[in-house]
Amino acid sequence: MSSPLPSPADGATYLYLLRHGATDNNVAHPPRLQGRGHDGPLSAVGIAQSQAAARLLADRPLVAVYSSPLLRARQTAEFLAAPHGLSVGLIDALVEVDVGSWEGRDWAEIERSEPEAFRRFMEDPAQHGYAGGESLGAVQQRVLPAILQLLTRHAGQSIAVVAHNNVNRCVLANVLGSPLAKARAIAQENCAVNLIRVGADQAMSVMAQNYVEHLRGSAQ
Repeated sequence: MSSPLPSPADGATYLYLLRHGATDNNVAHPPRLQGRGHDGPLSAVGIAQSQAAARLLADRPLVAVYSSPLLRARQTAEFLAAPHGLSVGLIDALVEVDVGSWEGRDWAEIERSEPEAFRRFMEDPAQHGYAGGESLGAVQQRVLPAILQLLTRHAGQSIAVVAHNNVNRCVLANVLGSPLAKARAIAQENCAVNLIRVGADQAMSVMAQNYVEHLRGSAQ
């Protein structure tokens, strides 16, 4: 499949950062929150999305594929790794945010039943976390060192990492220089691809964000 994503041909380090394919919770109406407390598989839609992502990256010179330990991310990563003959490395720090007592619930119900906790979270999720769970500040503190370690390990190479909505938002907010309090405004659709480049001067830049053209025509 042809792609407008830049090809790694300049000796820089490239990170293809993906959100996992859709699960039943993602495609529910309304969608239900799923954090680290839910470890279900991909839905049929998520499998089709992951296959499309694998085709997109099949001609990229990936030397490694890493994943969150949660099943939905692992399954997505296995699709990506297969065309390259790679195994998937699991990184515990990339697990999705702990959404605490909001696991499996939808936002409208949470707003009705816990209006004050909902308001604080929406105003600044970097400081005020999910009820009984993590804040985005805590997520960013554990995720960034793991990502930087992978980039150092694979300097000058291309790798793929499959993680989660909030994990990716925390990474992108840091690279973009965006306030973490506003990270929920960073869109991350299921199986979207973000491309981060690290130059020889160690400067990081986002070359593509929430890229989903490979999903057009696949079940969504």
